[in-house]
Amino acid sequence: MTGANGFSVSGYGPERAGWTRVFARDSLARRLDWPILFAALALSFIGAALVYSATRNRTELNQGDPYYFLFRHLLNTGIGFGLMIGTVWLGHRTLRTAVPILYGLSVFLVLLVLTPLGATINGAHAWIVIGGGFSLQPSEFVKITIILGMAMLLAARVDAGDKPHPDHRTVVQALGLAVVPILIVLLMPDLGSVMVMVIIVLGVLLASGASNRWIFGLIGAGALGAIAVWQLKILDEYQIARFAAFANPALDPAGVGYNTNQARIAIGSGGLFGTGLGKGSQTTGQFVPEQQTDFVFTVAGEELGFVGAGLILVLLGVVMWRACRIARETTELYGTIVAAGIIAWFAFQSFENVGMTLGIMPVAGLPLPFVSYGGSSMFAVWVAVGLLQSIRVQRPMSA
Repeated sequence: MTGANGFSVSGYGPERAGWTRVFARDSLARRLDWPILFAALALSFIGAALVYSATRNRTELNQGDPYYFLFRHLLNTGIGFGLMIGTVWLGHRTLRTAVPILYGLSVFLVLLVLTPLGATINGAHAWIVIGGGFSLQPSEFVKITIILGMAMLLAARVDAGDKPHPDHRTVVQALGLAVVPILIVLLMPDLGSVMVMVIIVLGVLLASGASNRWIFGLIGAGALGAIAVWQLKILDEYQIARFAAFANPALDPAGVGYNTNQARIAIGSGGLFGTGLGKGSQTTGQFVPEQQTDFVFTVAGEELGFVGAGLILVLLGVVMWRACRIARETTELYGTIVAAGIIAWFAFQSFENVGMTLGIMPVAGLPLPFVSYGGSSMFAVWVAVGLLQSIRVQRPMSA
């Protein structure tokens, strides 16, 4: 008897035939990229342990429950995993047709942040409080819609065979689509998210085959834009102070430079194997602020040491390596662009997060993908994994 996927299951009982279908060459299970899935899960569970260690004694945050943040982090991971499954089930090609709706919704949500419904959390006015202890950061989902929207425009005529690469008019349209939400997020101002979105735009354009003149032009425009933002004083005082402290680490070590200095001490005290989970003096003494979110890597450096922190970097490297392979193997430009945008997002955000704890990048308030506590960021990165899996699942098997 021949199964639904075209392979023989004769001589097997129903149970054996079912397993044969699951692991057949063209089955969903065989098409999934398991290394990226396991690496993302490992990062999320390591993050759960780090979040627990950083918050178990923070009674002013955990409402007297040492497991409060641990349970919520695991819940966020579970929801994110479900969103990944849903994304694979829908498929990136189906989502391509829904881009106008998704884009309009994401722009609407970031606009809501600028209304009285918006809330300031940890110094950033980038949230919408839903209630019941839950909040939403729309800028995390804007990253996804920028990737999907630009990919849809840039790949439309190329995948149809009308053009070998995007023309100038198409590039202008794609940039216009990205600029609108970026400017709204800048007005919050959420500079960290803006930085990620700009890198995403550059990564998408590079993958699309657009003229290099656009790349160099955007880099120049970005430099001029940064100067204009500084001169027009769009940034808040605390954001300006962060850049000043980055330029001069000795500036105000008890004030604006405090976070970075304490982060370095925490990471440096971990040595090769760390002090042990829950035994770090910097972590238990609560010397490093926001250790469950932006500075979660300091917990790894202190309590898991160089080996544990290095493992996190290796797992992030696995995610991006597999994403690069998915981008290379797909036969459609749309899939390549989507994967490239995700790679640019994960790579820059990981580098910025780890770099700011080491003092080699300015503090920008960006979470470490999969590891940091936060629902919106966790949901967004798992949707991105779902997009990568969909691109791999729907590619021809000969690719």
